Amino acid sequence: MVWLIWMRRGRRKTAVTLDEILQDIHALEEDLQNYERKYGVLSETFYESYIAGEEPADDAWVLDWSGWAGAYQILVARRQQYRELMANLKATTSLPTIIERTARREPLQSLSAMRCMFTP
Repeated sequence: MVWLIWMRRGRRKTAVTLDEILQDIHALEEDLQNYERKYGVLSETFYESYIAGEEPADDAWVLDWSGWAGAYQILVARRQQYRELMANLKATTSLPTIIERTARREPLQSLSAMRCMFTP
């Protein structure tokens, strides 16, 4: 799809499509579900404790917890990108039209409306 959000990575800007954002969200949700099944709590609950400085009871979990927290942070950022992108799209196009065109993998126009800056 042509709808883009611009991300700043170092000094370069990288274009990210709506489809890539959705793929990232789905992959991250799958990763988070694996952690949730393994440790028995939702990611949101885990992350609140993690940012409060709580540490794992088992040293073997340290890498998992770091990965879990990182995946959760990226998911939150991607969802924010998605919300911003959809708000811009819906300002000029109806949702049924967006769905119809994306379902057929048609490019969406009006890139000027989609140049949002995002800094991870």
